Amino acid sequence: MARVCQVTGRKPVVGHKVSFSNKKAKRRFLPNLQTKRFYLPEEDRWVTLKLTTDAIRTINKNGLLNTVKDLRANGVAI
Repeated sequence: MARVCQVTGRKPVVGHKVSFSNKKAKRRFLPNLQTKRFYLPEEDRWVTLKLTTDAIRTINKNGLLNTVKDLRANGVAI
């Protein structure tokens, strides 16, 4: 799973690079992905996830255990 957030599912999108003369060329907008380790005390182990910064804020808000339960319910192996 290259360049895809494991929580939100965000992927690269395609758009235009616009020069000063207003010429347009195709380019990719990549998500702000970070590899982050979280400690899961219920399972007594570390979990490494590839996340966008928005997903890190979601985990801080909802909790790691709830997020991991949702991922496993959707079939993501963690």
